[in-house]
Amino acid sequence: MSDPQDNEGRPGSSAAGREVVAPFDSSAFLPTLPNLPGVYRMIGAKGEVLYVGKARDLKKRVSSYFQKTGQSPRIAMMLTQVASMEISVARSEVEALILENNLIKSLTPRYNILFRDDKSYPYLMITSDEFPRLDFHRGAIDKTHRYFGPYPNAGAVRESIQLLQRVFRLRTCEESVFQNRSRPCLLHQIRRCSAPCVGLIDSERYAQDVHNAVMLLEGRSNDVLQRLETGMQESAAALQFEQAAIYRDQLKSLSGMAHKQYADTGSDADADVIGYAFAGGLGCVNLLMIRSGRILGDRSFFPHVSADDVQEEILAAFVDQHYLERAIPRVIVCMSEAESGDMAALLSAKGGHPVHVVVRPVGERRAWLEMAEENARQAIRGRLAEQSTNEARLLSLRESLGLPDSVRRIECFDISHTQGEATVAACVVYDQLDLRRGEYRRFNIKDITPGDDYAAMKQAFSRRYERVAAGEGVVPDVVLIDGGRGQLGVAVEIFGDLGLSGVILVGVSKGPERKAGMEQLWIAGRNGSVMLAADNPGLHLIQQIRDEAHRFAITGHRSRRGKARTTSSLEGIPGVGPKRRRQLLARFGGLKGVMGASVDDLAQVDGISAKLAERIYQDLHAI
Repeated sequence: MSDPQDNEGRPGSSAAGREVVAPFDSSAFLPTLPNLPGVYRMIGAKGEVLYVGKARDLKKRVSSYFQKTGQSPRIAMMLTQVASMEISVARSEVEALILENNLIKSLTPRYNILFRDDKSYPYLMITSDEFPRLDFHRGAIDKTHRYFGPYPNAGAVRESIQLLQRVFRLRTCEESVFQNRSRPCLLHQIRRCSAPCVGLIDSERYAQDVHNAVMLLEGRSNDVLQRLETGMQESAAALQFEQAAIYRDQLKSLSGMAHKQYADTGSDADADVIGYAFAGGLGCVNLLMIRSGRILGDRSFFPHVSADDVQEEILAAFVDQHYLERAIPRVIVCMSEAESGDMAALLSAKGGHPVHVVVRPVGERRAWLEMAEENARQAIRGRLAEQSTNEARLLSLRESLGLPDSVRRIECFDISHTQGEATVAACVVYDQLDLRRGEYRRFNIKDITPGDDYAAMKQAFSRRYERVAAGEGVVPDVVLIDGGRGQLGVAVEIFGDLGLSGVILVGVSKGPERKAGMEQLWIAGRNGSVMLAADNPGLHLIQQIRDEAHRFAITGHRSRRGKARTTSSLEGIPGVGPKRRRQLLARFGGLKGVMGASVDDLAQVDGISAKLAERIYQDLHAI
């Protein structure tokens, strides 16, 4: 539904660089609104979406904008620019929340508070195999396994895995490797695995170690310590001194490391604590994650807000966007009383279990909130210091190379391959004094002579900047090319063909023995190269961007190369489809194992007849 009024002829004026239109006439629009849940969109004079919001009752929520006094400066400014409104009715508030977030992501309205964090949270997984393994997991949940978390970052998961390896020596290898071991691996030799793959521990004892690990992850560390102590005493009494020594070592490791990995809160709660701070023109929301009474860590978010924005609105926007596709704990602690009852009801419906929103915490929960708020303040201090450093680096780069003051956006290219195999080009972006990971791009290079870096670079430039030349992208100020005059010449040729002028092209060739600080910089249109001092901040910025491009390129190359080496040789064999390929690779632990298998070995795999086994063997060894 949209406002039937014609917006043509509305008088407009400019204030502080923003278009101000005549106030939206709500008198005809508000009576048409239903008392139903849904989403509303505020539209500007040019048809742009200014704001997207959800409501349990559309009529009451939208009417409040035009009845309230003392609106925040952001909302007040927005209302002066509203020319029309549209609504979409939903069946429930949860459905409205999903629609609201989808519209916010696709439309990026100017006046919505946006939290850009599409990265899923990692979990620690214990599989359901006969000898369960520890694993890092990110993505969809398989109910056949057990998951612990979510954790705030990948490092916290890996530290937990290392702890459990040291204490309980649980395996971490893939099933294809586990099934095909003939002798213990290196992890067993360094006392990080009990080697169930070769029968050095029986299933009953291994299951006890898994149970103890689960208890520890659930926050029952005292119970684990008691069980280990009891086991040590019983083994010693039964003269099983080797087993008693294993229990002793586990007790020693756990006592010295458990509290190093987690901070024990003294409770068994699952809670998210949301703190907020604003300083130096930056706002920060800090999420402190507590699971089974242990603080797993925190993560900070930096929305684009101003000092005039209301804290309750910022926290409400964070809750709406953050928990749309993520697990919701049973307790959320935050310093916001705005619609806390509605927030709890919505989260309970979304999570499928009761959610208690604590807005006036006391005792231990108050200490958690103060910790989250201090984390937010510390994150702001760190971000401001980083921005100051990056500003100094960019200024030094401009001065050292004689670049215009307008230089802000830098893009950098790198090529990665292994003797011409699986060539990948990568482009990373530095803008607004930071690396913009959401704008990175990789290009799988095809139809070139293997190892021809010039052809690869030419293809990458063409694919990257054809759309930019057509006006569909952002034109960079500087393009860095990891290479010398040859690669720079390719860039000059492509940019000339595309008609992109005004872009500064710089080749970065590595110094003698590829030593950092000895780079030569080749600038298009200038004679000779430039070498900056090893301690020059501008050179440090170039090195940072160049190294990030190299990391991004080689990660993509390894992924493409691994996929090609794993599947390509089997894909061309008649009668071997995706299912049989997976069975072969799992049975023999990879393509190398399949290559080394005899015809009789191949024929033992389910679905592989003697005739097909002979064909597979002949095709593989004919390559």
